[in-house]
Amino acid sequence: KFWEVISDEHCIDCKGCYYGDSDLQLERINVYYNEANGAKYVPRAVLIDLEPGTMDSIRSGCFGQIFRPDNFIFGQSGAGNNWAKGHYTEGAELLESVLDIVRREAEGCDCLQGFQYVHSLGGGTGSGLGTLLIARLKEEFTDRIQLTFSIFPSPKVSDTVVEPYNCTLALSELIEFTDETVCIDNEALYDI
Repeated sequence: KFWEVISDEHCIDCKGCYYGDSDLQLERINVYYNEANGAKYVPRAVLIDLEPGTMDSIRSGCFGQIFRPDNFIFGQSGAGNNWAKGHYTEGAELLESVLDIVRREAEGCDCLQGFQYVHSLGGGTGSGLGTLLIARLKEEFTDRIQLTFSIFPSPKVSDTVVEPYNCTLALSELIEFTDETVCIDNEALYDI
């Protein structure tokens, strides 16, 4: 949903074509998009999960075709709602692949100001691999802003008993390595 809203705000349709008429808007489109061949715009995004199912649903959605196919990175086994698997084992195995793609995207920027992350703190991928990635990028890009939109778990939305632990373990990493964290209540998202 995030990219649908951003695309709508920037007048980008689900094929990556600009349909707006504002020169100012077109001037600033490169905040979130790279211009590709044929006046198409491609989101400057890396989509990561430790299991392929989520990526399949994104690809099959309306906006799924505007992303670079090689910017989808996924594992096969998942993190099993376990922060440690995302941070130390399954996620750590994917980290170098993720960093290579992030570096490529960063090198393509005219003026890289920072990184934005949208991730969940309840599961193993967003909390474990997410914070591992944030820590590594903070090491590598020390003078760039690290901003997260972190979805906090709610017992009314999910009954996974380890979500509070995943969130707690991730919080210490967010405090140490981010410049700003926007906390979003998962329950409130369902009320929208």
